[in-house]
Amino acid sequence: MASETTRLKNKIPLIAGTKPSVKNSQLLISTGIPSLDHMIGGGLPIGSIFVIEEDKYDLYAKVMLKYFIAEGIVTSQPVLVASQDIQPSRLISELPAVVNDSDSQAKAINLEQMEIAWRYQNMRVVDSSPTGSQVFGHFYDLTKSMQHEVLEQADIKEWHQDDLEGQNSMFENIAYADLLHTIQKTLHDGKYSVNETPEKRKILRIAIHSLGSRLWLCNRINSSHRDLLKFLYCLRALLRNSYAVGLITTPINTFNNTDVVVEKIEHMSDIAIRLESFAGSAKETNPLFKDYHGLLYINKLSALNTLAPQCPQFRDLVFKLRRKKFIIEILHLPPEFADTTQREQDDTIISDTGCMSGSRKSALDF
Repeated sequence: MASETTRLKNKIPLIAGTKPSVKNSQLLISTGIPSLDHMIGGGLPIGSIFVIEEDKYDLYAKVMLKYFIAEGIVTSQPVLVASQDIQPSRLISELPAVVNDSDSQAKAINLEQMEIAWRYQNMRVVDSSPTGSQVFGHFYDLTKSMQHEVLEQADIKEWHQDDLEGQNSMFENIAYADLLHTIQKTLHDGKYSVNETPEKRKILRIAIHSLGSRLWLCNRINSSHRDLLKFLYCLRALLRNSYAVGLITTPINTFNNTDVVVEKIEHMSDIAIRLESFAGSAKETNPLFKDYHGLLYINKLSALNTLAPQCPQFRDLVFKLRRKKFIIEILHLPPEFADTTQREQDDTIISDTGCMSGSRKSALDF
């Protein structure tokens, strides 16, 4: 049995920025947010598509996309950044700077020493699966930009097409065909296929911002949705046989969901989450959510190399954007000390004005 386990471990390639899953030995990479890695099962499986359904104003989804790109640069993984709404160079210039490992370890120690409520003491903050000698997942400081020297040495490819001409028999919008061709060419030139044997294996990170937005529309809504779903289907087929992972943000608030296109997008993805921002809603003034900026829903988890997808351990998830970091937490009710004090006062008033108020209480009276 020990020899069999050793043989299986030797089959797992040692690639920078990856780790095997403790559940099914699937190779994983980090999203750049350790708390999110834990929520989705340890990380993003190789060959999968991760869809983030954007919040109303595309603020927090864009932050998560920057974490994903920054993690690839820090772990020396090639990155392909694609967007029609904004220039990819702008996204890259706004990437956060990584926090030193010594600083992150000190923060983790301080977090463990904090006194928290007894019912949360047994909850794991991050995934504790083994990573070997390499670091899996980093912490970033949103107040600092990534160094220009680091960005120059990184393997980054940008895709942004303003004026596309030509026709194709597959997509009505030529932008989908051009992006799909760019991804296919990048996978071929970089030898990311599972059948290739490069000297040093790497993982390609594909970051697509706001896929299916107004700039991706066709002349008809049905054609726009058809192009979007067809693109996801083709991309999924490419990634299944490649050492690559795709992260896609999509603005579902702008979709006419009469043909359940949102559910179809989730079906074509491997992992899908939805961000609900409190900005402009009644929840923004709700005392329950005063410390948070929105809700995070896990709509789908990966089922690669398993008979059935895992069930999320927690469903009541919230997020907040601090000055230096983006945080995902479990929603819990804060202690209401004022209500407890008021309740004690009400009990005293009731006991004084009740039918026993005229007589002296005995030791057995409540």
